[in-house]
Amino acid sequence: MELVKSKYYWWNNWAGMAIIILLVIALPVFTIVWKLFDSPGETWTHLVDTLLWDYSKNTLLLLLGTALFSAIIGVTAAWFIANYEFPLRKYFEWLLILPLAVPAYIMAYTYAGMLSYTGPIQTFFRNQLGWNTSGPFLDIMNIPGAMFILGISLFPYVYVMARSSFMQQSRNLQEASYLLGMGSFRTFFKVALPMARPAIAGGLSLIAMEVLNDYGTVKYFGVNTFTTGIFRAWFSLGDAGAAIYLSAILTVVVFALLWLETKQRGEASYTQGSNAPKPFVRKALIGWKKWTVLSFLISLFLVAFGFPIAQILAWVWATFHKVVTADFIQIILRSFSLAVGTGLFIVCFAIIMLYAVRLTKVKWLQTVSKLAVLGYAIPGAVIAVGIFIPLLQLDNVIIDVFKSLSFASPGLLFSGSVFTLIFAYIVRFLAVGFNPIDAGFQKVGRHVNEASRLLGFSDTKTLFKIDLPLIRNSIFSALLLVFVDVLKELPLTLILRPFNFQTLATKAFDMATNEMIAESANASLIIIMTGIIPVILLNRIIRTRKA
Repeated sequence: MELVKSKYYWWNNWAGMAIIILLVIALPVFTIVWKLFDSPGETWTHLVDTLLWDYSKNTLLLLLGTALFSAIIGVTAAWFIANYEFPLRKYFEWLLILPLAVPAYIMAYTYAGMLSYTGPIQTFFRNQLGWNTSGPFLDIMNIPGAMFILGISLFPYVYVMARSSFMQQSRNLQEASYLLGMGSFRTFFKVALPMARPAIAGGLSLIAMEVLNDYGTVKYFGVNTFTTGIFRAWFSLGDAGAAIYLSAILTVVVFALLWLETKQRGEASYTQGSNAPKPFVRKALIGWKKWTVLSFLISLFLVAFGFPIAQILAWVWATFHKVVTADFIQIILRSFSLAVGTGLFIVCFAIIMLYAVRLTKVKWLQTVSKLAVLGYAIPGAVIAVGIFIPLLQLDNVIIDVFKSLSFASPGLLFSGSVFTLIFAYIVRFLAVGFNPIDAGFQKVGRHVNEASRLLGFSDTKTLFKIDLPLIRNSIFSALLLVFVDVLKELPLTLILRPFNFQTLATKAFDMATNEMIAESANASLIIIMTGIIPVILLNRIIRTRKA
């Protein structure tokens, strides 16, 4: 019995595999830290003197502006949906999550096209109203425009978490507030909003990660941020060292945001007492209040999803006959294969790490396994730089070995192939697959494994015969979420794709930047329609938790 206890409480083969995976996943961070010890070159000095302030200022403005805008519209919509009854409320519950299915860079192309001189708005004014305007109807190709695009694309993160928090709050607290003479307005700011602060902060932290990772929107709008700076240093200036230094600064910003979000969550503690809370009953809105709320939600949905989708569908209808060719079908199949393959790798790695923690009750292993999810917080451009440099060095070593043996050069086996791209996807999106599978294992509990071992089953047989069938829904959810994220990922793919390698995301980006916005809608529509699936599942989860 002592041998069995030692085996399962201290070390096993699963723990060894988990540690190897964790070391591989940490490669980008190790690379950046290691390269920081190299002396900066002239390019870095030039960037510090001319562009670093712009990168810092614009990134900070974009973060704060997007967070504020998203918080205002997301929390307001969540409060109305959670607390009041009005026409179409149950439809707006899930309609306001749909903007998550539209990547910000696609939203940027669409609005730029809608507001351009040849777009539908200016065309309508010229043809129907006789207004002759020069230039765009409304110039959004600037920092405020980028804030607007990122805000309407990402506010559902705040909406979903705030709505869930508002629905879980006890009705007793709000009634006590009313009895103390506070109206609805003061109750919201004094009671409901402070209690929802941790949830709102969680949503804003996700928005911050997405803003720091964004490349398509800021590049198209001509806004200099750290992400565009990394691309410029890497591709235009050809200086890997400068890209590393910019990546290091951006990584520090990311971890500072994570620390602040964790700290404020740790300090916030709200309880509702030991008595059962009173059932939550929504107030029925009447008169002008009902129509005001309804108008706000309709406008928000149309701006964040309805108008862009209508424009994309119109462009697809006008261009699909010349865009959807055999080459385009090949891009679709390649993108889907890449997403499925990455999803399978991530699911396997997540299962290995979580099963190792399940079998090995060692505190440090449980803590270290959580580091695997940090890849999602690191911007894609940083991951790309941190992966490409060591793999390129490995390729150079292999080429030198072949030359010393008088063999033909094998070329760039790793850094010039799809291997690097899949590797980067795994690092970035491991958290997306890790969390659903972790939740599935937690629901099953450890007693199942203990009972299986008492019956003489090995670890591997227990996993395949008992655990995996019990968490198959979690595995499917993880695979689906990874599939969607890989399909729409842009910065990683642009940096690490092999020569002449296109995915749906890069195809849409290339067409839009080449002033073929209408043609880019075909690839964009496929990405959006695929992204709607997990949005529907997310709404079902929220409704189930509420029930």
